[in-house]
Amino acid sequence: MTTPNPTPEEPQRYEPGPTPGKVLAWVLLFLVAAVVVVVGGVYFG
Repeated sequence: MTTPNPTPEEPQRYEPGPTPGKVLAWVLLFLVAAVVVVVGGVYFG
């Protein structure tokens, strides 16, 4: 059996890492969500 991939030591099944901008957007999204939860708890708690 021959493998279709000529370079088996470099598997192509992994996606490239996220860009720094995408990571920053996710971090900001979670921070905003945390602030909303805290502020909501202070005002409505």
